[in-house]
Amino acid sequence: MGLHHHGHDHDHPHDHGHAHDHSHGHGHSHGHGHHHHAPPMQWDRAFAIGIGMNLAYVAAEGAAGFITGSVALMADAGHNLSDVLGLAVAWGAAALARAAPSKRFTYGLKGSTILAALANALLLLVALGAIALEAVQRFGEPAPVPGLTVSIVAAVGILINAGTALMFASGRKGDVNIRGAYLHMAADAAVSAGVVVAGIVIWMTGAAWIDPVVSLVIAALIFWQTWGMLRETVEMSLAAVPRGIDYDGVEAALAALPGVREVHDLHIWPMSTTEPGLTAHLLLPDGHPGDDFLYAAQTMLHVRFGIGHATIQIETGAASCGLASAATV
Repeated sequence: MGLHHHGHDHDHPHDHGHAHDHSHGHGHSHGHGHHHHAPPMQWDRAFAIGIGMNLAYVAAEGAAGFITGSVALMADAGHNLSDVLGLAVAWGAAALARAAPSKRFTYGLKGSTILAALANALLLLVALGAIALEAVQRFGEPAPVPGLTVSIVAAVGILINAGTALMFASGRKGDVNIRGAYLHMAADAAVSAGVVVAGIVIWMTGAAWIDPVVSLVIAALIFWQTWGMLRETVEMSLAAVPRGIDYDGVEAALAALPGVREVHDLHIWPMSTTEPGLTAHLLLPDGHPGDDFLYAAQTMLHVRFGIGHATIQIETGAASCGLASAATV
C-alpha cells in the first residue's frame, strides 16, 4: 500500500510508506516522506561562483603577501584556500546527496554531507595550525611590511568573502553543510577587515609586530568558528540524535498514540545533514491497529518533528517483544 507524504518542496516524487503485516505478529511501517533541505540545484550556482571568485582572490592575495612579505596576507590567503577546498567538498557532497539509492547504498549517498561537513571542519583546523606556526616564527624576526598595500589587498577580500557568504545565508539554519560554507565566508570577511585595520596601523606606526599578532587573532577566530561545527559533525558521524530534535518529546508523542502501551528501542539519527531517520517498537496489546494508525503516526512525526523517514514496528504481546529485544542490540 502506498502512503504518500508531501512535507517539503523537495520531497522525492516517489516518496512512499509501506505497512507490512508479518505472520509472527510484527507490523513494520516504513515512512519515506523525505523531509530535507539538502542542498538542491539552487546551491550549485552559489558554489560555482564562490569557488571561482575565491580562487582568483587567493592567487592575487598570496602573490601580494609574498611580494610584500606580509604574513597576515599570506595567512589570510591560506585560510581562504582552505575555504575554497571546503566549498568544493561541500558542493561535492551536495551533488552526491542527490544520487538515487542502490542495492549497495540503500539510503543513497546522503551521508556524504556529514562526511563533508566533518572534512570541512578538519580542513579549517589544519589551516589554523599553519597560520599560527608561521605567525609565531615571525615574532622572532618581524619583517618590514608595506601597510597600505596590505590594507588595499585585504579590502578586496572583504567584498569577495561577504558576497559569497550572502549567497549561502538563506540555507545556513537548515543544513550544517551549508552553514559551514556560510561560516567560512562570513569569518573570512571579518578577518579581511582585521587585516585592513592592521595594515593601516602598520602604515601609520611602522610597528611590524602587528602583522604576526593579527595572524594569531585570525587563527583564534578560525578555531572559535570551527570548534562548534566539529563537535556537531562528530556527533552526526556517531549517529547522535540531531540537535534540533527532542528525543523525550518524540517518545512521549509516540506513547500518546491511541492503544500504545509502551515505546521502546527508539532510535533517531541523522541520515544526512538535513534528514533524520527514526525506528521504534510500539507495544499495542489489542492487536495491530491497521494502516491508518501507521499513516497517522508517520504524519505526526513528519509534521511535528520534521522526521520524514520513520520505520515503526508494532508488537502485540510479550512474545513478540522478547523476540524483538533479542534481535536488537
